[in-house]
Amino acid sequence: MKEMKTDTLWEHLHWLTVLAEQGSFTRAAARLDVSKAAMSQKIKELEERAGLMLVQRTTRSVRLTSAGEKLVEELREPFARIEQSFFSVRDTAGPVRGLVRITAPVAFARQQLVPLIGEFLRDYPQVRLQLDVTDRLVSLSSEGFDLAIRHSDTLPETHVALPLCDTQTVLVASPAYLRAQGVPERPQALAQHNCLYYPRGVESPRWRFVAPGESETVQVQIQGSFATNNSESIRDAALQGLGIAMLPDFSAREALSAGSLQRVLPEWQPVGAFAARLWIVRPWAAQVPRAVTTFTHWLRARFNH
Repeated sequence: MKEMKTDTLWEHLHWLTVLAEQGSFTRAAARLDVSKAAMSQKIKELEERAGLMLVQRTTRSVRLTSAGEKLVEELREPFARIEQSFFSVRDTAGPVRGLVRITAPVAFARQQLVPLIGEFLRDYPQVRLQLDVTDRLVSLSSEGFDLAIRHSDTLPETHVALPLCDTQTVLVASPAYLRAQGVPERPQALAQHNCLYYPRGVESPRWRFVAPGESETVQVQIQGSFATNNSESIRDAALQGLGIAMLPDFSAREALSAGSLQRVLPEWQPVGAFAARLWIVRPWAAQVPRAVTTFTHWLRARFNH
């Protein structure tokens, strides 16, 4: 191929650093918003210009050669400074623009977040949102996310965490189930009911409660015909009248409002099942893109009230 001048390689070098960060051509291409073929061609051109291999390819992943690792290590800081300088200048004027990549829990995203997205995009038409819906705790930095919404009491110390809103854990069942099986009056009665629960390892399922004005915890060993690690699936099983479910309030809110589910033991507070707060988490950075901060402030204004 025709020899390229050195000053035409800056984009090639940047794409190599993104490939090193993402660990695969597919994820790197998605992060750069280009095709996988374009990504592969760029790296091939860079290797031809360098005269040696920079990337070792396998069917599942990529690994940098020692030369590639050395090059990426020397490029990482300069490219980070360039990116920060550009965002700093660009964000000082004009409309808010750019791509914001978010990851959020399934139930919260589907029931609470997505219904509001249209409002934000109408207010900020030059911002693009890319939402990954999963209950898996993804790595923000390695998978290229700007923000995560986390329902957790354990947050990474290396990230910035801002409270989004408080949550409650609720015990619910369908009216049909309660008519057929009876309404439990105390937590201990749950041992006689079919309980739909979120599995916690291999230990026997136990639910814990505290009565209003008391500090002592009541623990009940429960049993049930259905367990799953997704709160929407537990809610749907409860809607079918299969049993009593313990859920985060954002997963049960619509069904409770519609009357298709009702609270069970509302005076008893479940403890230790789900976190008491939703958080917005982002990797620490000296310069945060304006689109990211704008979306963060907008989310907190909508939910923290």
